[in-house]
Amino acid sequence: MAENLEKSSLSTGEDCGRIFAAQENRDKENTVESLHTTPLTGWHRSKNAKMAAFAGFDMPIQYEGIIAEHNHTRQAVGIFDICHMGEFSLSGPGAKAALGALVTQDLNTLAPGKCRYGFLLNETGGVLDDLIIYCLDEDAYMLVVNGACEAVDYAWLAAHLATGPTLTNISAKTGKIDVQGPKSLEVLYAVLGSDFQSPGYFNFVRTIWRGEPLLVSRTGYTGELGYELYLDSALALPMWEALCAHPLVKPVGLGARDTLRLEMGYPLYGQDLDTSHTPAEAGFGPLLGKQTPFIGQAALANVRQRLIALELPGRRSARHYDHVVLPDGTEVGVVTSGSFAPSLGHSVALAYVRADAAEEQQFLVRTQRGDLEASRAALPFYTKGTARVKLM
Repeated sequence: MAENLEKSSLSTGEDCGRIFAAQENRDKENTVESLHTTPLTGWHRSKNAKMAAFAGFDMPIQYEGIIAEHNHTRQAVGIFDICHMGEFSLSGPGAKAALGALVTQDLNTLAPGKCRYGFLLNETGGVLDDLIIYCLDEDAYMLVVNGACEAVDYAWLAAHLATGPTLTNISAKTGKIDVQGPKSLEVLYAVLGSDFQSPGYFNFVRTIWRGEPLLVSRTGYTGELGYELYLDSALALPMWEALCAHPLVKPVGLGARDTLRLEMGYPLYGQDLDTSHTPAEAGFGPLLGKQTPFIGQAALANVRQRLIALELPGRRSARHYDHVVLPDGTEVGVVTSGSFAPSLGHSVALAYVRADAAEEQQFLVRTQRGDLEASRAALPFYTKGTARVKLM
């Protein structure tokens, strides 16, 4: 069994490496010297982490193995270097109205201390990026975007925002560490002090750590109870080391982050979300019902394809770009994400299929090694996550 797990872990790591390289538009000229680093890159390399290019950064894929890191996050606490993400601040008179016309989130119902997931869309409803917006105060926001999209997002927002509110790219000076797992609050108590009060799900609190501001958000990408920490980039390494010193904590790479998010059915930009599909097609229709107009809204009614969840028996997994066909051989779609799911013991996938085939129950996935049987599933694949647990 241990040998099989090790082989599966290695395979998963290699697949994730290919996925992350694709985020760089398959730029084979990337070298370590050409990549950006985070405040934690030196630490990762000192621990012999397996590294790869992701969003233009030199990032850790795994330390001791993807499956081991995945399982530790589900059982205890994993911490993730997410300093590659982009952060913008927007503030000033009219910020709410100006930003509200550009994003799918309803800012009229987003109070200070709360955050909300949503999208930036182009005129045809395609997803330019998915992002979380934090309401810091009246007409004061922080936007958290994908690292690979940072420059394009900033230019797009700057071009569309009305004069008045001030948009600032604070990515370089902002560190981001994710603390995820059912015992993550216990770890935060130890690091931040016993008087720390956990915010509710998709809420955040601002506090002070080592004399500097720290924003603690009850959000994450794993499906477990967790927190995302935003702090001055100069304090990212001290915070990381303080977290690592706790016996419940292990560092986790982007490989396990990918398997964790896929078990929950969370989309990855550039694979499950892109400019060729609308968020309605990706299954986020319930998030798109705000009354005030926003760019791309008119195109959301045109649903040509749907992102569906597939379960595959056994360890053989579907891969990005594998074709999806009906049992009679009719091609109806393509896989966008696929992997062995360590928490479930079998493989899972997300795939865009024609809207008229989205309710079918049985499919085949055409891989280089032959067809795999796949069954329509409901999301999340993994239903025992602790993310929404109510804390006393």
